[in-house]
Amino acid sequence: MYANPLPQINFTLSISQNTHQSFLIHSHLQTTHSSIIFKTSRRRRIDKNPHSLNLKLSSTNPFVTRVGSLSDSGGAFDDAIPQKVSDDDTPDFETSSSPISGDGYVGLFIRMLGLDNDPLDREQAVDALWKYSLGGKQCVDAIMKSRGSVFLTVNLLNSESSVACEAAAGLLRMISSVNVYRDLVAESGAIQEIASLLRRSSLTSEVKEQSLCLLSNLSVDEKLRLQIVNSDLLPLLIKFLDDEDMKVKEAAGGVLANLALSVTNHKILVEAGVIAPLAKFLRTDSEGSKIIRKEAQSTLLELAKDDYNKILLIEEGMVVVPLVGAAAYKSFRPSLHSWPSLPDGSELTVKQNLKGPSRFGASELLLGLHVEDEKNTKLEEAKKNAIVGRTQQQFLARIGAIETDDESDKTEPPTSDRRFTILPWVDGVARLVLILELEDESAIAKAAECIADSSVSEHMRTSFKEAGAVKNLVRLINHPGESVRLATVRALERLSVSNDVCQRLEAEGVLNPLIWSLKNSDDVGKSTYMILNILARILDPSKAMKSKFYEGPVNGSNKGLTSSSESVQEGDVSDPTFLSRLVEILTSSSLILQTKAATILEFLTAFEACREKIISLDIESALDSLFRQKFFNGRPSGYGSGENLTKTENRGTPWWPFIWTASTCKKDTEAESDFQELELRTLEIEEAGLAASAASRLLTRLLDFEHFRKVVNSSRLTDALRNILTSKIPLQNKDWVAACLVKLGSLSGPANLASENPINTEVMLYETIPRLIQQIKDSYSPEAQEVAVLELNRIISEGVVDSTRAVAGEGGIFSLVKVIEEGNDRVVEAGLAILYNLSMDAENHPAIMAAGAVPILRRIVLSERPQWVRALHLLRTLPT
Repeated sequence: MYANPLPQINFTLSISQNTHQSFLIHSHLQTTHSSIIFKTSRRRRIDKNPHSLNLKLSSTNPFVTRVGSLSDSGGAFDDAIPQKVSDDDTPDFETSSSPISGDGYVGLFIRMLGLDNDPLDREQAVDALWKYSLGGKQCVDAIMKSRGSVFLTVNLLNSESSVACEAAAGLLRMISSVNVYRDLVAESGAIQEIASLLRRSSLTSEVKEQSLCLLSNLSVDEKLRLQIVNSDLLPLLIKFLDDEDMKVKEAAGGVLANLALSVTNHKILVEAGVIAPLAKFLRTDSEGSKIIRKEAQSTLLELAKDDYNKILLIEEGMVVVPLVGAAAYKSFRPSLHSWPSLPDGSELTVKQNLKGPSRFGASELLLGLHVEDEKNTKLEEAKKNAIVGRTQQQFLARIGAIETDDESDKTEPPTSDRRFTILPWVDGVARLVLILELEDESAIAKAAECIADSSVSEHMRTSFKEAGAVKNLVRLINHPGESVRLATVRALERLSVSNDVCQRLEAEGVLNPLIWSLKNSDDVGKSTYMILNILARILDPSKAMKSKFYEGPVNGSNKGLTSSSESVQEGDVSDPTFLSRLVEILTSSSLILQTKAATILEFLTAFEACREKIISLDIESALDSLFRQKFFNGRPSGYGSGENLTKTENRGTPWWPFIWTASTCKKDTEAESDFQELELRTLEIEEAGLAASAASRLLTRLLDFEHFRKVVNSSRLTDALRNILTSKIPLQNKDWVAACLVKLGSLSGPANLASENPINTEVMLYETIPRLIQQIKDSYSPEAQEVAVLELNRIISEGVVDSTRAVAGEGGIFSLVKVIEEGNDRVVEAGLAILYNLSMDAENHPAIMAAGAVPILRRIVLSERPQWVRALHLLRTLPT
């Protein structure tokens, strides 16, 4: 057995002995511990102190001290077995296979850490203990027999010596790599001291690395992550991502990756701005090691589980792509030896100087990359990126390298079937489109879902269109797999927000499969909503009107507005089952679906065959059923009913929230519940307004046709629309209701067009006057305000019943006083006339006074402006 020479030396040293003797003990302890593995992540520098030991440590096979995922049963060194180090690895050390016999001297160095010792002694002691701890868990256990060593080591993080700080952080890093000691390190204040240390203006890279690796070990514990996040360390971690030393970047990335494992930290991380600096490591032109790329990807994938964070990631030029396995790509069958082409199939005019096509598509890849520099090929940037991305991904698929080991690393537990990677958007878009061409149903569904999630901007929607996603998705609408169909429709629904994508959808023949899907879906679930959304965007009746006023392309672009009615064939949309399904949805579905169905039916009335079938399906009963829903019941007291407005309602606030204000004396919990109920009620009323507006447009359109006018019960529909006009739906949704009412009133003959017609009166009170007041309030154009004031004065001067009450009820007094103060002579004249009519009702006097009309009127009188006489008359009517 190896003879331990240490007992032969007479150790009668005390803590106060000189540094030279301490160093001799340090050196002897190092040489006798032959089973310690002296391996670190970088070559240690030679200490300049002549008494210290000149150590030469191996830089190969770095000793991993960063903790990844540890079980509760043990730490990073729980199963560590001391390894024998060859002479080639550690030429300066004596080697032996005997067990450690010098552990008794560890306590001496721990006592040298005491606060009453010389700083140089403490520095050398912690440095020796750090090197000793590199031997593994048994060495850490020997140090931790004295629990006070942790507190003394944490205290050394305050040292001004970089050597002491590095050694202290390194020792704590090794201790915290063992599960059972991690809490003790945190309780000793290591996080706070590390935060203070890293805030120093000048630190060596070694100190930064050891400190960050210590934080990485601590952040393995979920309860410590929140403590790290809330300790002002987050801005420092983000700053270290730009450090010159790659080891520091990797360590900072490791801490962030661990912090992102807690969902509660996601919001804090995002608000601190962690996405942008991490995303740059994943760009193709970025410089970074394999480790920092993995750490960045791990962090961003955790954050991307939230839809909002995924949008922020896309804004940084990244796309989340599913990992479907290399086996799934074996079904990919590209067209061999084909020259690069645009997604629409047209060939490119690229110089073909190559002698012949290659087996794996390398020639096509080179040509695709050549497109960027081809001066004779005039392509938009989106088309070039689509060609480059597609040729790159197809080349990888052909050679069997579409998913490398880096991408296939599991970022989630092995049991999870949802694994993803992050790619730059050019490659990500091309990869997703490529997956759509595979045979694996699960892979296709995941790709379609990712396309839907990524279609958050016009740039991304255009990129998918140019990459050929539309054609593949249209082909998959009637896929036998339900998950594929649902994901495909969702992707098309998100893409169809773009008008350019809608035109491409029409060109690819999307109407027939969508109509088939709608006819064969018995429910009114999510799929039906998305299909109706797509159809409503393609079959948009407003496009025809917009195209009439479109003046032409801008900046030489060929993109312009086109009317769908010009490209849609009547035979594609005149299917009786399809039309019957739309009328059924209009009758008995949710308000949102009814809005979409009414919009589509309005478009279809442009076709004679469709119009006749729609009328034969009893569209009148469907519209009447929609108009008489519970959201349109209840007429507010006041204007048209002959009842007086209350003082509260006369201030311009809508009548319906007063059910809520009457209950303000309830308890806080009840009040909060009532407020949430009010918000839900408000949302439902807005949806009801959209449905009423869409149905009114459809009815107005149908009234243009004589066949419908002969069979329609105009009086019944008029009563329903009058009820809607006086209801609580938003003002902007009442314009088509008012227009439809006027048109229905005209069916009874010219006699009903007089101003005393109750329909016209209600239109003025509930649509025209509120709209004019809103225009006076919100318009930034003096010309628009002038038009509104003059029109309002005309209505009131005609003596429309309750018109002054309507103005006061909408809060028009304050707006009128403001325009009188700022407007021109015509506005002042009209505004004074309106206020004078309002002043005839004494209930309006307080509001006129509160609006500050008196000083303005006096200035007009004293300055003898042309309107001073009218201003004087108004002053005399007020209680001044």
